[in-house]
Amino acid sequence: MKVQSLEIKGFRSLKEVLWEPGDLNVVIGPNGSGKSNLLRFLELIVNSAQVELRNHIQRTGGIGALVWDGIANEISYKIIIIPNMDEDPREITEYEVLIQRIENTSEYCIGSEYLIYNGLDEKHDRVPKYLIERKGLDSWIIDGVQSVIIDMSKKDKRFESPKDKTILSMIIVPFSNIDFRILTFRDDLTHWAIYHDIDVSTNSLIRQPSVVTRYEKTLSSNGENLINVLHTLYSMNRNFKERIDAAMLWAFGEDYEELIFSPAADQRIQLRVRWKTLKRTIPASDLSDGTLRYLFLITALSNPSPPPLIAIDEPETGLHPSMFPVIAEYAAEASKKTQVIFTTHSPDFLSAFKEIQQPTVTVTLCEDGQTILKTIDGEELKDWLKEYSLGSLFQSGELEGMI
Repeated sequence: MKVQSLEIKGFRSLKEVLWEPGDLNVVIGPNGSGKSNLLRFLELIVNSAQVELRNHIQRTGGIGALVWDGIANEISYKIIIIPNMDEDPREITEYEVLIQRIENTSEYCIGSEYLIYNGLDEKHDRVPKYLIERKGLDSWIIDGVQSVIIDMSKKDKRFESPKDKTILSMIIVPFSNIDFRILTFRDDLTHWAIYHDIDVSTNSLIRQPSVVTRYEKTLSSNGENLINVLHTLYSMNRNFKERIDAAMLWAFGEDYEELIFSPAADQRIQLRVRWKTLKRTIPASDLSDGTLRYLFLITALSNPSPPPLIAIDEPETGLHPSMFPVIAEYAAEASKKTQVIFTTHSPDFLSAFKEIQQPTVTVTLCEDGQTILKTIDGEELKDWLKEYSLGSLFQSGELEGMI
């Protein structure tokens, strides 16, 4: 799946925006312009598909802290999904959700929800078919031939439709006639990987010996399972190991030898780095913040089976600019399999893409307290890049001037 467009209304500074991302995306803008809000909204979508919407909203301060200016009455979003290159190009999926604030309280309810599959009929006309339809507590789950499977308006006791959860998150597999496209769509949403606030402080879990778990291949949103994911992929996938080693050699030179995973107490393993000139291997607890962040980034972007979408907030944090071309190169390679999104305000990070691949560049600005989101026209950007790097355009203010 690939996000063709995302329409957001009423979420924090995103009062009303429409975004059309590409395969490889860089979102830029000054501090406070709403870049991070875009990623946090993607995180809300993930939680809404995981039966975690209420917990997520409570953790972030309640619905009043999430709505536009603290006074809006609802948050809504509409996602249009198109297939990747290896999927049926005729299939387009739309998913739309309305979250309503209950009066002026911290409570909310799902006001409406629609999952629509748009396929082609025998005449090659696009025909919308509803798979989920919800209006308040009245909900219908529908199969591919438009027969109702579950009718919540008749209070079907096999299925519960609570007011604070999406129908998408509540559908369970045992219903044999559930359209597979519902389950596939939900599985894709729940596996979006949104990364921000990666903790590499002295006592962070990412530095500690990790309990051995088998076949852990996906990084958690906070990166705490980096050691287990590295251990699994570095040990089992030769191509992944070669990519990690190549990135480390680029960053640290020929003195780098390899990563090792040594046993620790209580069935735990410790990540260590072996250097050719040192007898002692260096444990994760002694690595610099930048080295750990770098390992995290190249691991996320080198995953042989990446999640459907990877979004990373300010990847330049803690890194030396010499590492940026590696991140840009690995991101471009990853974007052949998944959608990649970076938010940044680093001109040097932007410039790293000049010789690799032109990303879709989206500029965020704050006007009257709301985020304005504009994707720069590709042809116009190409003309500018003949003379300037993305970073120098950003520094000069020309990118903002294209809005």
